[in-house]
Amino acid sequence: MALCAIALVVAAVLTLTIGVRGGGLVLLWQTLSAFDPADPAHIAVQSIRLPRLVAGLIAGAALGMAGTIMQAITRNPLADPGILGINAGAAFAVVVGSLIAQRADNGLMAALAFPGAGAAAIAVFALGGGLRGDAGPVRLTLAGVAISAMLLSFVSAIVLARNDALEVFRFWVTGSLAQAGMRPLGPMAAAALCGGILGLVIAPRIEALSLGSALARGLGTRPGRVQFGALIAVTALTGAAVGVAGPIAFLGLLVPRIARRVGGHVLRRELAAAAMLGAAILLYADTIGRIIIPPAEIRVGTMTVLIGAPMFIWMARRLRTGAPA
Repeated sequence: MALCAIALVVAAVLTLTIGVRGGGLVLLWQTLSAFDPADPAHIAVQSIRLPRLVAGLIAGAALGMAGTIMQAITRNPLADPGILGINAGAAFAVVVGSLIAQRADNGLMAALAFPGAGAAAIAVFALGGGLRGDAGPVRLTLAGVAISAMLLSFVSAIVLARNDALEVFRFWVTGSLAQAGMRPLGPMAAAALCGGILGLVIAPRIEALSLGSALARGLGTRPGRVQFGALIAVTALTGAAVGVAGPIAFLGLLVPRIARRVGGHVLRRELAAAAMLGAAILLYADTIGRIIIPPAEIRVGTMTVLIGAPMFIWMARRLRTGAPA
């Protein structure tokens, strides 16, 4: 856990010190100790890098915790808000709502991301056999991939019809921490905090469900309520992440696997580790994407796909042949 915290601190410092203008630690110290509103470098740190850091912390921590909760409640090592279509559901709801209302302000984004994420989660759970109690890892994954592909296709079709299609497409299809200052960081941070606290509260009950529904009921756990609470937590966390960074894929797949080793298979510890690891990995990916081909940048959503896709293939190949489908 200490190493996770150190990794997060280093990632935050790199986010604040690496950029087109450079400056390093000296510029950061000058900005924090003696901010000069007339200095463009100081303004860049305050108005661009600092909101980018906050957005990365919110989205990374939220997706890490959401993936951990999803994998625990479904007992599916391939569960992830991106793979299972929850990110796409939130993005689709925001884009369609913006199109109907002919505007895309922060309040509308905050209002629509959450029901979109919740609706997608329910649809995937239903199509994957969850209502019948036989939601196997492969079935859930196939349902999620199908819904995600369909919704992202709709999003692409809608945003490409707009005059500012390129920038909108970059954000709502690939995800980005650029222009984070324009996102509703405060409300999304509050939503992510509520979702994270709910996840920590119901974590022991989720662990009881892993023993089987019958034994969980014998221990005083109500599976339906626990699953509903987990759905609310995942919806809040995923909606917050999409609201500030767009649909970031594979982060919720990578982080829980590492968090399980750090947390010793105790879900509350795993969630704490997942929050730090998710934020750190997202910030590292964003920083690498900014320095590979300067002055241009590779969007953080693309970087997480480049890292996560091989990991997903490796994990899928390790699934037992006889796993429920």
